[in-house]
Amino acid sequence: MTFHDVEREQDVPAVTVTVVYHSVHGHTRVLAEHLAGGARMVPGARVHLVEIRPEDVTAGRWHDEEVLALLERSDAIVFGSPTLMGSVSAVFKAFLEAAFTPFTTQAWKDKLAGGFTNSASQSGDKLLVLEQLAVFAAQLGMQWIGVGDMPGNNWSGGTRDDVNRLGSWLGLMSQSHADQGSEHAGSLGDRITAERYGERIAMLAQRWVNAVPYDTPRMSEHDARALSASLRRTDDAPAAAIGA
Repeated sequence: MTFHDVEREQDVPAVTVTVVYHSVHGHTRVLAEHLAGGARMVPGARVHLVEIRPEDVTAGRWHDEEVLALLERSDAIVFGSPTLMGSVSAVFKAFLEAAFTPFTTQAWKDKLAGGFTNSASQSGDKLLVLEQLAVFAAQLGMQWIGVGDMPGNNWSGGTRDDVNRLGSWLGLMSQSHADQGSEHAGSLGDRITAERYGERIAMLAQRWVNAVPYDTPRMSEHDARALSASLRRTDDAPAAAIGA
């Protein structure tokens, strides 16, 4: 298990968000890191990043009591896996099956949940993975949170670097070229979308758990295109873009 947690020190109630994922070539890991970064922008958010590793699977069964204990005390859990042959990875499926115990006790009931995935193909049947994760969360009695951004790259002025450029709302989708390493994971738009999704989940967790006031951010299609255009004028992903 790779374990990393960050607490944002603020004089506000605490909320715990855990991003749990499996990555084969590092592309999904980059998404997880950006999603966690977005969640850390929320005051009071305690953010944990947990990687599910092949070495934790023995005879087809995944087991790590420390991770399960962390998930049980988390307020929101975000699940991430690459899309492989139209499904989550075998390693991540072993982790999902290990949740049978919290399923029988409803230990994760009413926790918030979300999901993300990456594939080399533009489609790659990524929707099947997000549906798989959403159904899993429903079986655990969790409350699913989708992406809240308008679609990008759906008009003549759009580009690969638009926010939500694949037009996914059930969860976060990203596409990474198969012949490039994790340093080229996704696109600028994908990474910003991951940050915005992480922030959204953490903010809703604060509202769900601590009744922190929450003003629903809304934008028009024109505003969404302007946001994507502003990102293309920079070479990096400015934190100020999160929550814009």
